[in-house]
Amino acid sequence: MASNAQSQLFRTFGKDKVSGHSQLKASVQRAIRGRIAEDYPWLSETGVLDVVLPKKQDLVLVKLPEYVQLLVLNNVPLFFSMRDGPWFPTLRLLHQYPDMMPRLRADLGAIKFVLSGANIMCPGLTSPGATIHDEVEEGAAVAIYAEGKEHAMAVGYTKMSTTQMREVNKGIGVDNLHYLNDGLWKTPVLA
Repeated sequence: MASNAQSQLFRTFGKDKVSGHSQLKASVQRAIRGRIAEDYPWLSETGVLDVVLPKKQDLVLVKLPEYVQLLVLNNVPLFFSMRDGPWFPTLRLLHQYPDMMPRLRADLGAIKFVLSGANIMCPGLTSPGATIHDEVEEGAAVAIYAEGKEHAMAVGYTKMSTTQMREVNKGIGVDNLHYLNDGLWKTPVLA
């Protein structure tokens, strides 16, 4: 899915990186909303989807380099995607609704690397301090938590299933796409 260069995109993200934006037609909004509802069923089941992406509000699509796009409502980035791939929530949205996606907890040794944009290695997810809260398949969007912390520190994309992570226990388990204190985190509002 994402190369390490793409996972580093938000490291320097800011308003100067925006290459264009457009208000989405109603049909496109419905399609995106449907995809998000399918990928994050908890949002629909709890009615949160109508709060996060109200049907009568105009959504804006902001285009960034490397085929990255942000879904923005009232100048607030809510979701991002790469190359027409799945939509991932921003950490700010995930902190509001932590139950919206599966979670994995990295051990203490992995935290500083994750917060500098590194991908999450299998041993950091399978060691005694780590926890695989939810079983997921390869290619799943996941929230990465830190051992001993309450809020997610990153949003990622699994490179292998949680079963494979335990069995193989080496290599990259999760591509780190967006993490605390990257450029997207530091840009809570696009004006």
